[in-house]
Order: sequence, then structure tokens, then C-alpha cells
Amino acid sequence: MTSTTRANPQMWPQCDRALACQGIQVPGHTACLAHLNETDRDAYLATLVPGADVDHRGTSFTRDLLNSLLSSLRDPVTGECRFGHARLNGANFQDAHFEGVAFSGVASFDGVIFHGHAEFTMATFCENARFVDATYNGDARFTRVVFTANAYFGGATFQGSADFAATDFVRDALFNGVTCRGNVAFLGANFGDTAEFSKGVFGRYAGFSRANFVRAAVFTEATFNGLAGFDASKFNGATDFRNAAFDGNARFDGVVFAGEVDFVGARFDVVTNFGPVVCSGLLDLSEAVFPAPVTFELSARAVSFVRTRWESTATLRIRYASVDLTQAVLSFPVAVTAHPAPFNFHNEHGEEELLDESSLSSDSASVRVTSVQGVDATHLVLIDTDLTECVFFGAFHLDQLRLEGRTVFGQPPVGMGLNPVRWTRRRTLAEEHHWRAVAAGQPALPTGQLPSSRVWRTGPHHSDPNRSPDPEDVAALYRQLRKAFEDGKNEPGASDFYYGEMEMRRHDHTSTPAGERGLLWAYWLLSGYGLRASRALGWLAIALLVTIFLMMGWGLPDSSPKQTASGAVSAGGGHVSLVVDKTEPELTVPSAQRFTAERFDKSIQVVLNSVVFRSSGQDLTTVGTYTEMISRFTEPVLLGLAILAMRARIKR
Repeated sequence: MTSTTRANPQMWPQCDRALACQGIQVPGHTACLAHLNETDRDAYLATLVPGADVDHRGTSFTRDLLNSLLSSLRDPVTGECRFGHARLNGANFQDAHFEGVAFSGVASFDGVIFHGHAEFTMATFCENARFVDATYNGDARFTRVVFTANAYFGGATFQGSADFAATDFVRDALFNGVTCRGNVAFLGANFGDTAEFSKGVFGRYAGFSRANFVRAAVFTEATFNGLAGFDASKFNGATDFRNAAFDGNARFDGVVFAGEVDFVGARFDVVTNFGPVVCSGLLDLSEAVFPAPVTFELSARAVSFVRTRWESTATLRIRYASVDLTQAVLSFPVAVTAHPAPFNFHNEHGEEELLDESSLSSDSASVRVTSVQGVDATHLVLIDTDLTECVFFGAFHLDQLRLEGRTVFGQPPVGMGLNPVRWTRRRTLAEEHHWRAVAAGQPALPTGQLPSSRVWRTGPHHSDPNRSPDPEDVAALYRQLRKAFEDGKNEPGASDFYYGEMEMRRHDHTSTPAGERGLLWAYWLLSGYGLRASRALGWLAIALLVTIFLMMGWGLPDSSPKQTASGAVSAGGGHVSLVVDKTEPELTVPSAQRFTAERFDKSIQVVLNSVVFRSSGQDLTTVGTYTEMISRFTEPVLLGLAILAMRARIKR
């Protein structure tokens, strides 16, 4: 992949027939081919046969001189012009026409200057072909050329257009450091091994549409000043656009990447549409810069936008992928949305065609956002995304995050687990899973093993409490995201996050006082923080049963006591004084006879009247009176909590 320096004429015997001529001497002569007299030149050319080795380094070829050389190497039967080893380093060509020429040996054009047109259409290079540091002042055409071995174009300069359409590079194609000031086209070209365009500069149109890259494609630090077209290209190996600069527009319509793609640090100045593309591996756009409004259409296994910078609006339509937005810079609204159907692209006939997503068909088409750490969520919109594994800790302005469509969060473990209390179903943050896994002492999962739904999921820094958010941190996350649900009029979602906040406060031994934690424990136990109607109704049912039991056993007297009046009448008449008295209710029935259907019915009436209508009017024993007083306080509270919880679940 390295290029040699420009050919040095001091390395060969130079022509002595013309001042400053750098051409190598023809064997047996002291002049180069260009400066031999006609007789000596004809004699030399007559010795050549098809497939002969030639060495004319530094020689200046007119069109007629080149035609004479090619005629000497042409097979009179087949009409094919064939070189053996061709050493033409540092040569100068006015117009170079090598159409259909076969180079059976090494072809070296290092440092050659093509002053006019350079024509290699349908040429064949059987061994290495070297055009290192060559200069093409006119147009260069390598259409349908076959490079069987390595093709070296490193450091070449194309002043005019360069056409490599339908060219077959069987092995390495090395264009590192090329400068293309005109249009360059590799339309339909096939790159059988590594294709390298590192640090290349493409001044106008750079066309790679429908090109096929079998192995690695390297565009590291390449600069595209004009339109760069990669429409319908196929990249079957690793692809590297690291630190590339697209100063003009770039089209990736219908591109298929079979391996990982690296756009790290790339800059897309006027790109308005990126895709649709398919990537069966990681599509890495970390640290890329998008100054203009842009729309992405990506079907990938994973997409990384770590420290990516959007200086204008952006819409990310994504399928299948896990998306990492860690420390992304959002200066304007950026929407991440799960696209429901395969993308369309325009094929070579201009017709719409479905993008081939067969390499991803085994995965779920849902979009999973894995991290928004360090992101200013003021401008972030997430639509129909899966946030089960999303790490929010470190983001700011989360209360302004917009969650639209069907947003999926994690759930607590199913079943009883190791805790005798069954986990209730609710939306949970990944940070709560990570903290609970540490608190429960769960072991870290082996690499590649999927977490069980019966345990809390471990975090990336599992078992290290210093690198995992504590309950106070997680409570703050729940508090901020709860507002995002409330702003979206999603009250059930906000209720789940309120529940999560209360859970973290209940377990926070650092900033939550012990008395407050005790109240939270009671609130959780009785009604799930006013959000679990079944729990409040369960306690209400228990309270009613206990109250009924106490009433039947000790609260109801044998019978209602009657009032009696007593007094004395004076002998002389006059004022009469009466005393109205009522005996205390008594319970004399044996214990075995107290739990009857009649007493059960009366106890139910007493309890319900006491709870609902606040007074039963029933004569009770002392135990019954205190039981009624307690029930008149506790049971309406439990009923109110149940009603509050039901309202929280159905409110919009």
C-alpha cells in the first residue's frame, strides 16, 4: 500500500543527443529512442517481437513514435499488441493510446507525464501495474481495463477527467494521495481486494455508483470537494471513511455495507440525505459533523453517533439498529424515529426498488437507543424507540426530552426471584437495573450472554459501585423524565416514573432521612405510593375482615339495652325530677356461639355504615366502640388510596 518516489533519471544512462534529455539509452546506442536517427530506430524496432521487454524510461514519445513502438509489438496474426515487462518510468507522452494493449509483465509508468489524452480502454495488466506519481494533464480513460495483479496509482494527479468505469481490479487498487481536479468515475468498477483512496483529493465529481468492493475500502482523510456518488454500491468488507471531508454533496442511495463502516471524524458540509443504506455491522459516524439539515435512512445492526455534531436539524429514520448518542452535540432539533417499513432507493434505471435487508432479517426491526449520556436533551426527540437499555445518567435537560409514539422501557424481573415480594410491572430505567444488580450481589454476565428476565440487568461497570449511579442519582433521573411524560400527556407513564422515584428515595440512605424513609416504606406497603389500587384494596379487604371479626367476637352486645327513667314525686306535688339512664351493652354469649350468620350480617352492616356513612348508630361494647373508631379512620383512607391509584392509571 506504499508508493515509491518519482523516477530518478540519474539511475539510468541518459541520452547524449539532446540537451537535458532524460531518456534512457537504447541498448547498443548512446541515445534514447526519441533521438535515434531513423535508420537506428528502425533497426531497433525490428528486433522487437510481441511480448518483448522494453525499457524506455524518461523517453519523450510523440504520438507517431508511440505508434511505431506499438506496431513492433503487435501480433500479425491476432492483431494484439503485447508487452512483456514495460519500464516507462518518467516518460513523457503527447497522446498515449494503449487501447486493448496487453502487459504480460510488470508495467511501470511511475512519474510519467501524459500531456494529452491517456487512453487505456480494455487494456490488460497481468502483473503489477504502476502509475505512482504519474501526471495526467488531459483526460485519462481506463474503461473496462483488467488489472490482474496490484494497481498502484498513489500520488497520481489527474488534471482532466479520469474514467475507470467497469474496470476490474482483481487485487489491490491503491489510489492513496491521488489528486483529481476533474471528474473521476469508477461506475460499476469491481475491487477484488483492498481499495485505498486515503488522503485523496477529488475536486469535482467522484462517482462510485454501483461499484463493488469485495474487501476493504479505505477513504481515510479523503477530501471530496464536489459531488461524491456511491449510489447502489456494495461494500463487502470493512469500509473506512475516517476523517474524510465531503465539501460537496454525497450520495449513498441504496449502498450496501456487508462489514463495519467507519465515518469517524468525517465532515459532510452540504449533505442533505444520507442513505438509504444497509449495514450488517457497525455504522460508525462518531465525531462526524453535519452543518446542513440532513435526513438519515439507515438499516444497520448498530449505529454510533458518539460525539457527532449536528449544526442544523436532522431526522434519523432507522431500522434494526442499536443507536449510541453518547455526548452527541445537538444545536437544533434532532429526531430519532423507528421506520416501520423497508426503505426504497432508485436503481440504475431510475426505478424505485426495495433495499435488500436480508442480512438483518434475523434481528428485530425495532430501534434501541443505548445511551444519551452527555447529551443536551432540549433538542432531542425519540419516536417509537426502545429505551430498555438506554443510559440516561450524565444527560442534562432530560425534563425537556420529547418521547413520542410507542416508547418501550425496561421491566422489573418476572416471577418471584430471590425476593419474597413479587415485582410489580412498571416502566424502569436501565440505571435502576444496574444499581439493584449491584445491591443484590449479582455476578457479571459472560461476554455475549443475554440477561435473564428473572434478574436485574447488570450495567457496563457492574460490581463497581463507584461507577454505577446510586439511588439519589436514579431518583433525579426518574424525576426529570416524569415531566417529559407529563408534557406528553402520558399520565400512566408519568405514574410509573413517580413510582420509580419513590422507590429510589425509599432505598436512599444518604440524602433521605430515616423518618422520611419510614413514611415511604409505609406508603409503599399500603398502596404502592398511591399507584397500586390492588394493594390498597387488598389492605382494605383485610381491614374489613379484621373489623368484622372483632365485631362478631367482641364488639356486638347480646341485645341493644333499653333506656330507663327513675325519679321521686314530692308529697306536696310540684316539680318532678327524673333521671334517664341507659345500661352499658353487655356481651355474655359464649365464644363458641358468637360467630353466627346473624352476627356476621350485623357486623357487616356496622362496618360498612361506619366506613361509608361515618356512623353506624349501633350500640357496641367498649371493644367494639374503639374498633369502630379505628376503622372509621383507616378504612376510608385505604379506600381513598385505591380510588387515587385507579385514577392515576386511567388518567390522560
